[in-house]
Amino acid sequence: MPKKVLLCVDDERANLQIRKMLLEREGYEVLTAGDGDTGLDIFDKQSVDLVILDYRMPEPNGGIVANRMRASHPDVPIIMLSAYLHPPEEVNGVVDAYITKGEHPRLLLDRIRELLKPT
Repeated sequence: MPKKVLLCVDDERANLQIRKMLLEREGYEVLTAGDGDTGLDIFDKQSVDLVILDYRMPEPNGGIVANRMRASHPDVPIIMLSAYLHPPEEVNGVVDAYITKGEHPRLLLDRIRELLKPT
């Protein structure tokens, strides 16, 4: 069975590398982008099964990126990560899960598994 492809978009390089190592250890293929525009470019050109997206990035921020991704590929699940305790208004109803940075990595892995389950 082919590996599921995850796209991680985060402007903090260290967070991106740690997340990539964690997810690859779980058996996923991981694509990374250090900004929203690069993330959108990868998303439009490659087949992606799920997106993990940071909210707070230089323009375009994660909310704008999530809305554009949802408009072009509404079936691809999006998990938003943020230091904010509550999701920003602009992503309500757009992202499939919202996780506060600092949560145990198991929470992210559990959400990924839930969202990638066959329906």
